[in-house]
Amino acid sequence: MGDQKPPKKPSSASNRRKKRILGSGFDCFSSTTIDTDGVEIQPNGLPESGNPSKSPARLIVMVNGIIGSAANWKFAAKQFVRRFLDDVIVHCSECNSSTLTFDGVDALGERLAAEVKTVINRWPGLQKISFVAHSLGGLVARFAIGRLYEKNTSENADYIDGESKDQNREKVSEVKIAGLEPMNFITFATPHLGSRGHRQLPCLCGFWILEKVASRTAHWIAGRSGKHLFLNDHDEGRPPLLLRMVNVCDGLYLMSALKVFNRCVAYSNADFDHMVGWRTSSIRWQHELPRKLLFKNEKYPHIVNVETAKTEKGHQAVLESKDNNVDFEEAMITALSEVSWERIDVSFRKSRQRFIAHSTSQVKTYWMNSDGADVIWHMIDNFLV
Repeated sequence: MGDQKPPKKPSSASNRRKKRILGSGFDCFSSTTIDTDGVEIQPNGLPESGNPSKSPARLIVMVNGIIGSAANWKFAAKQFVRRFLDDVIVHCSECNSSTLTFDGVDALGERLAAEVKTVINRWPGLQKISFVAHSLGGLVARFAIGRLYEKNTSENADYIDGESKDQNREKVSEVKIAGLEPMNFITFATPHLGSRGHRQLPCLCGFWILEKVASRTAHWIAGRSGKHLFLNDHDEGRPPLLLRMVNVCDGLYLMSALKVFNRCVAYSNADFDHMVGWRTSSIRWQHELPRKLLFKNEKYPHIVNVETAKTEKGHQAVLESKDNNVDFEEAMITALSEVSWERIDVSFRKSRQRFIAHSTSQVKTYWMNSDGADVIWHMIDNFLV
């Protein structure tokens, strides 16, 4: 007993391995700095004092979905900081949580853009930015990057209208998002095409009458966000917001902002997602959905299909039409297909957590959604730095 050695003090190297996961307040923690499983969490979002020369170069902004919070990304955020060490700041957005997510995609996007600017001002050494978003958060992030889009007019005059055929990477690299180089834009189970249409809201089991009723009453539950998701908003006689978001919207070049990211990825649940349909989350036509999901990988057992990035061009005539009878879904798929999307299909068919696939793909709550961990690791292993 008397020969017992005193506990070792943590080495400076060990201290350097403690990472930052940021939110403006990170609701799930009460103290200012918490050491959990070897990961230091600084909820106040402020840089450590004393050594600005070692400021992280990469910012990852994580955006929650409807009725969500910053805590929803806790598991994924920890994996990011463990992988990228001191070179990354992971900011779990807190400006749009709980019922604030009912305020509408545009309002949420404006708040997210302002929050991102605040974080960047706190970390002057940042050079690159990425977004990772779940469900409605993907639409919010798409709107926010349009607000944060910055162009070099001398180099990109032919590109900023969002319709240029010249995709020269040297020109694109001059375009910034909030002054930073855009790297990854990743969505999980995001209704890119909205929730309007057959089987876009799977919990209604494909019954047309229920889908029609849901479309007309969504705003009773989800406010303006419900209207936006079902494309029932016609503010001042304008087309629905999601349709406008695939073109120039309120002076914001949303599609141009999306195109400048070095990598765009859409993770989608092929089955058992009762909130977001496979077509809308993977930005595909019904006939484009893979018929056989044969991809197998022991490391990522729930990744069942990987479709490499490709683009389709030459469809602007569809977008410019102002006819109210234009097929909204066709216009959105056509425009969004001009972005080089990697489409990753996920299935929890053999998992006990399959009935909560919408949250499991994000690992929203680890003890309930732990089977989705391999999906998060797949994202991180393929993350562009």
